[in-house]
Amino acid sequence: MVAEAVTHYFENRGEQNTDKTLELAKVRALERNVKQVVVASTRGITGVKAAEAFKDTGIEVIIVTHQTGHIGAGLQQLTDENRKKLENLNITIVTGSDALEGGVGLGITRRQTTDATRPTPETQGMASLIRRMNPTIPPVVRIVASVLRLFCQGMKVAVEVTLMAADAGVIPVDHAIVAIAGTGRGADTAIVIQPANTTNFLDLDIHEIIAKPYTTRSR
Repeated sequence: MVAEAVTHYFENRGEQNTDKTLELAKVRALERNVKQVVVASTRGITGVKAAEAFKDTGIEVIIVTHQTGHIGAGLQQLTDENRKKLENLNITIVTGSDALEGGVGLGITRRQTTDATRPTPETQGMASLIRRMNPTIPPVVRIVASVLRLFCQGMKVAVEVTLMAADAGVIPVDHAIVAIAGTGRGADTAIVIQPANTTNFLDLDIHEIIAKPYTTRSR
């Protein structure tokens, strides 16, 4: 029989909920005997807070960053200072292509948008071809991401970093973990989830919502 679980709803979304989200996630992870926690962290601030929050609990913390190049060619948003802090705390850091809206798909979409809106003589023919081939149905991964955002932005990211950590081989796919993410910066969402690799996406199993914003809209 599954034990009762309470979901905490934040009145507003955003990084002001970070400390409370980490606290709730730690309590639930200990209750469920979870051994790994995956945390989305762009600059590393939330990652460092999570590492400190789970210190001495016996729970392994894995930090998942944005892919390098997300904001510009060759640029990584995780700061050197926070990377050193995480490494000193023996925290595993995963950096890879965003599972749901990154990688080759994002690169093609960005190039199509640029070429179609600001064509050069060299790309004029390609821009015309792109406009003719522009699909009426969005890619499946974009649909999945949009549906997850109906819960909140953090839900989409929590699922995404779980997939990325599983693909990196740093979390198991046969035991539940806790995933933590947020809206923009910080953390406002935490879930208990059974991981899967991206190649077996439909094997994912979201068990519990520990915390999330009450609404996806800003107030």
